[in-house]
Parts: sequence; C-alpha cells; structure tokens
Amino acid sequence: MNVLWMISRLERTPDSIAVLLADLSPDDARWRPSESDWSLLEIICHLVDEDLDDFGTRLRMTLEAPDADWPEIDPAAAAKDREYRSRDLPTMLREFRAVRRTEVNWLRTVIDDDFDVEKTHATFGSIRAGDILAAWAAHDALHLRQIARRLHELTEAKAERFDIGYAGDW
Repeated sequence: MNVLWMISRLERTPDSIAVLLADLSPDDARWRPSESDWSLLEIICHLVDEDLDDFGTRLRMTLEAPDADWPEIDPAAAAKDREYRSRDLPTMLREFRAVRRTEVNWLRTVIDDDFDVEKTHATFGSIRAGDILAAWAAHDALHLRQIARRLHELTEAKAERFDIGYAGDW
C-alpha cells in the first residue's frame, strides 16, 4: 500500500470540502432533502467525529495495541446526541481542518510502521492497520460524493420552477 498517497488524500479533504461549501448560508448548511438524510453541516460534524472516535483512534489502537477492544461508536446516534444540527458550519469546517491536521501529523510519524498488523474484531473479523487507513481515505471519498449529491439536490431545490435536467443525469 502507498501510505503516503493515503495520507495525501486525507490531508487534502478538508480544503476540498471548504471550497465546495464556502459562503453557504446557515439555512443551506442545515437543509436536508428529507428527514432521513443528513445536511451538509451534519456530514462535516460526522467527519470530525469519525477522525476522533473511529478511524484515528482505531488505527492508532491497531498499530499500538491490536488486542485492545475498540471503543463502541454509533454515528447515527452521535448526530442526535451531539446535536449536529445546532452547530455552525464555519466553526465545524475549522474544527475538521484542525482535527485532520493533527491526525495527518500523527500518520506521518507511523509511515514506517507495520500496516499488516491485524486486529480481530467481532463484526469485521480480521482487519489490518492498512485496511483501516485505506478505508479512512475511501470514507472521505464517499462523503465527498455525498456532499456533491447534497449540493446537486440543494441546487435543484433553489432552482424552484426551473429544471436542472440540462445539466445531465446524476
């Protein structure tokens, strides 16, 4: 695995997202196409929590203490319990940048570690440190896609009586 490539992807995500969401109004940041969907703000809050509670913590634990139990996480519950919708998008974007910078700086210190070290997890079975790092970068890509979709849906809502079909199929 190209560890440096994965780190580079992780490092660039916050800036990429910040450009996409620049100058979004608070209402637009909280807008959802349906009650079951996450808003752009909620997606950013989730990314912060994933760095802190999931990928960063679990990768660190796998590299340092693979036999230790991972802390439990529940992203859907966190969105409610941590009141994502009451937060402020610019603040959360800054927090995402800061948290990710810390995680990337740490990752640079473990580049030469053994990413084949395995942890046995009750749900996932055998999972290697490299699997977690690659999944972390892939997770960012999934949320970049989700953000693009949400912006597409928001554009359609703001177009009101005008049709966005000329843009092409989603």
